[in-house]
Amino acid sequence: MAACKNEVALMELDLPGEFEDLEGLLRVDLRAVVAMITQRAGERLLLTRREHSQLRSGLWNKLATAVNDAVEPLTADRR
Repeated sequence: MAACKNEVALMELDLPGEFEDLEGLLRVDLRAVVAMITQRAGERLLLTRREHSQLRSGLWNKLATAVNDAVEPLTADRR
């Protein structure tokens, strides 16, 4: 039986020009937060690989969206 790969597309950080120099730093920080939370959840809740993957991608997408939404109104165009 073949394994089914249901890969979820991960959101990109889409920062305005005023914050583009922070993109790498934010990406590393988000990766660290996602890794710590999913590792702890995996240990404590005994997640399956699928649950772990879904948690990781869902958490990344929600955090990336939150960052994108938070900095979007801070552009020079919006002032």
